[in-house]
Amino acid sequence: MKLKERFDRLNDRARDRVSGFLWLAPSFLGVAVFYIVPFGVIIYYSLIDNPISRNFVFLDNFKALFQNEAFKLAASNTLKFSAVAVPLAVVLALLLALLLEARIPLKSQFRTFFLSPMMVPVASIVLIWQVLFHYNGVINEFIALFGADKIDWLQSEYNQLVVITLFLWKNLGYNMILFMAALSNVPRELLEVADVEGASPLYKLFAVKLRYLSPTLLFVTILSLINSFKVFREVYLLTGDHPYEGLYMLQHFMNNIFKALDYQRLASAAVTLAIAMVIIIGALFIAENRFGRDVEG
Repeated sequence: MKLKERFDRLNDRARDRVSGFLWLAPSFLGVAVFYIVPFGVIIYYSLIDNPISRNFVFLDNFKALFQNEAFKLAASNTLKFSAVAVPLAVVLALLLALLLEARIPLKSQFRTFFLSPMMVPVASIVLIWQVLFHYNGVINEFIALFGADKIDWLQSEYNQLVVITLFLWKNLGYNMILFMAALSNVPRELLEVADVEGASPLYKLFAVKLRYLSPTLLFVTILSLINSFKVFREVYLLTGDHPYEGLYMLQHFMNNIFKALDYQRLASAAVTLAIAMVIIIGALFIAENRFGRDVEG
């Protein structure tokens, strides 16, 4: 009898596994067709000399890529932009969420103001920025009142500042909402104990709140990082295919070599970008795991 029960259990487990696999099969097939297989093709193209002769050249395409001045300029500009824009997007959104958590007047209007960019099309936002930062735009007319010279913002050393401002205005609201949701889940008992013990607001922020916010911090950082690599859309609408050097991003480089049908260089750049993203996101996961380990425990 016991042997029959064991056999039945094994059959039930096998049926569950087969059933689970069948339920997952459509999703796995979609991921394979639209993500895994295309990325495998990109890796293949990065290792051959051209799609016609298909001679295996291993890392020669990557060596040529890293010697390309346009790629070095684009990578440098993208790195500088992300290094400034991502921390600002995370820190400012957290500060706004903490501000809205406090009892301040006009809280609902304040929240609506920062959420409104989410409802505005990108083209409309770019039009507003063109009006503001044009050589004869609103900003230059304002600074002219103080006797300062006009600045061609998008053709000057301040051009990344213009795009960073646009990036923050577009993304702060969503990040702020994520932090507000996370702050509402911080255990009130711990905060009450900290108040009874006479803890300062800064101590409560760093010792209690940030510990429980670590998963949200990781998510918002990754989301902001991905969005910073997608800023090409706004820059393209502002400046076109070949902007001033300070705004020439990796997306410009890839877009231009795609138009030139340079598949090997495009594939090498895509693989390089993917590896860089995996390394950065992996480092963020490791940091979050160490920082939030005691909270999860």
